[in-house]
Amino acid sequence: MTSYLGVQVSDPTLQNQFTQVELRSLKSKFTAVKNEKGKVTIGDLPSLLVTLKAFASTFKEEEVAGLLAQSFPDLTVDIDFEGFLRVYLNLQGQANAKSGHSKTASAFLKASITTLLHTISHSERALYVAHINSYLEDDPFLKQFLPLDPATNDLFDLAKDGVLLCKLINVAVPGTIDERAINCKKILNLWERNENHTLCLNSAKAIGCTVVNIGTQDLVEARPHLVLGLISQIIKIQLLADLNLKKTPQLVELVEDNTDIEELMSLAPEKLLLKWMNFHLGKAGYEKRVSNFSSDLKDGRAYAYLLNVLAPEHCNPATLDAKTALERATLVLDHAEKMGCKRYLKPTDIVEGSSNLNLAFVAQIFHRRSGLSTDGKKYAFAEMMTDDVQTSREERCFRLWINSLGATYCNNVFEDVRNGWILLEVLDKIKPGSVNWKHATKPPIKMPFRKVENCNQVIKIGRQLKFSLVNLAGNDFVQGNKKLILAFLWQLMRYSMLQLLKNLRSHSQGKEVTDTDILHWVNKKVRSMGRTSRIENFKDKSISNGIFFLELLSSVEPRVVNWNLVTKGESDDEKRLNATYIISVARKLGCSIFVLPEDIMEVTLLSFV
Repeated sequence: MTSYLGVQVSDPTLQNQFTQVELRSLKSKFTAVKNEKGKVTIGDLPSLLVTLKAFASTFKEEEVAGLLAQSFPDLTVDIDFEGFLRVYLNLQGQANAKSGHSKTASAFLKASITTLLHTISHSERALYVAHINSYLEDDPFLKQFLPLDPATNDLFDLAKDGVLLCKLINVAVPGTIDERAINCKKILNLWERNENHTLCLNSAKAIGCTVVNIGTQDLVEARPHLVLGLISQIIKIQLLADLNLKKTPQLVELVEDNTDIEELMSLAPEKLLLKWMNFHLGKAGYEKRVSNFSSDLKDGRAYAYLLNVLAPEHCNPATLDAKTALERATLVLDHAEKMGCKRYLKPTDIVEGSSNLNLAFVAQIFHRRSGLSTDGKKYAFAEMMTDDVQTSREERCFRLWINSLGATYCNNVFEDVRNGWILLEVLDKIKPGSVNWKHATKPPIKMPFRKVENCNQVIKIGRQLKFSLVNLAGNDFVQGNKKLILAFLWQLMRYSMLQLLKNLRSHSQGKEVTDTDILHWVNKKVRSMGRTSRIENFKDKSISNGIFFLELLSSVEPRVVNWNLVTKGESDDEKRLNATYIISVARKLGCSIFVLPEDIMEVTLLSFV
C-alpha cells in the first residue's frame, strides 16, 4: 500500500464531495495563487476559477466576481482551502443550472444544497408544493395543515418539525419509516424535532438520496435551498421508482433482442426514461433524438409527437403548427391534461427548459400511459434476468451504502462496479491515499484491459486490507460475477464499519475492533440496563424477534423506544412489526441503516446494524 495519505480535509462531508485526484489538483492550483504572506483572498478566486475546466466555458471572470460579491461583500478577506472547496461546489451548482443539465444523478443536489447564492426556482417550488398537497392531503396528521400555498413560506414552516419530510419519504418508498417512530404533535420540543430530522436524513440515505451536506439543524431552521434540494430528490425517487425491469417488465420492448436486456438493466432511471421517450418518438416519425430534459424539449415539438402517439384520441393538429413555442407548450399541457396528467407545469416552464420540471412531466406521462405492450419471449427472458430475492436485497444494501459515501452515483451494483472505478472511489473514501490514481482509468472506458487494470488495483488494495480474496481476480469483477462481487463488498463494508468503531473507541490505542469486541459491548450494554437478554453471536436466532435490539437501542437512549408499541415477537407478523420499528428507532438515534425488516427477521446482514 502506498504511504501517501492524500489531501485531508477536516470536514468529512466536504471531503466526500471530491476524489483524491480532484483534491490534489485543486490544492495545487489554490497553493499557486498564494500571495507573499502565504494567503489567498476572495478577490484572488475569480481569475483562478475561470481557468478550471469545470467553469472555463461557462463563466467569464467578471461573472464569477459578481457572484462571489453577493456572498462576500469584502473581497479582500482571506479564505482557506476548505473555504475554496465550498466556493468551488457553489459555483459548480451555478454552472450546472446555467447549462441546464447535470453531470451525475446527484448533481442537482450538489447544485442546490451547497450553494451560497440560494437561487430557488419558484416554478419548481410550486411543483413540489402541488405534489405534497396531492399525495398527503388525506394524511391523518398533515391534512390539518394542507393545502400549502406555494406563494408563502407554508412549506418551510411545516418542514421545521420533520413530520412532513418523513411522510414524504414514505410516499416515495412506502414502508421506509415506521410512522410509529415519528413524533407527531402540533408542538414539538427541540429534542423531538431533532429526532424527526435525524430519522428523516438517515431514511433519505436509505432510499438513495445524497445528503452529505445537510444536518438536522439545517432542517430545523428550514433553510429553503436545503429543504427544496432534499424534497426534489425524494420526489424524483418516487417518480422514477417504476423505471426498472422488475417493476415494469414491459420495458423490454425498448430493445431489439435479448442480448440488449442486460445493458437495459444497467441504465439509470433518467436514461431509461429518455430511451422510452425516444422509442415512441421514433415510432411517431420525430426526426431528432432527445438527449436531455432541457434544451431538447424547449420548443415543445418532442412533447407533441410523444402525446400524439400515446393518446391519439386527444390529438390536436394545431399543436405542431403553432407559431410560437409558448403556444405549442400550452397545447401540449392541454393534451396531457386530457389523458389524466395533473397540470403541475406552466407553458413557460417547458419553454425555459427546466430539467427537473420536464423530467417530472415526462415521468408523469410514463406513469399515465407508457404505451408498451408485452412480448412474451422478451418478457420471460427479462424475468429470468432478474435476481433472486436474497441477491436483490444484498445488492440494494450495498448500493445504498455506496451512494451514502458521496462517490460516483451507483444505479446497479453488479453493472456499475465492472469497470472498477466506483470501487476505487469507495476504497479512497474509507482508506484515503490507498488508491494510486495515476494507474487508474476514469469512465467512460473503451479498452477492456483498462477495466481489468482498475479491478486488479481494487483486488491489490483489498489484499493489503487483509480481505479474504482467494481465487479472486480483477477479471471476475469485469465479468460481473455476482457472488464474488457481493463477497468483496461485504468485506469492504465491514472494514469501513470496524474502522469507524476503532476511531470512536477512545481507548483502542490503535487496536483493531473485532466481532468479539462488538458482541461483548452489546451484551454488556443491555445488561447494564437490568435486562437479561443476550446473544451468543450475530447469527443467534433469538435476534429474529427484535427484542434484543430494542433493549440495546433503549440502553443507548431510554426515551427513544416506546415499549407500548413493542410486541412479543412470537409470530411472523409480530416479528415484522418489531423489525420495522427497530430500523426507524435506530435511524432516529443517528444510525445509518441499509437493511430491511426481513434481514432482521431472517438474521442476515446483521454485522452492519
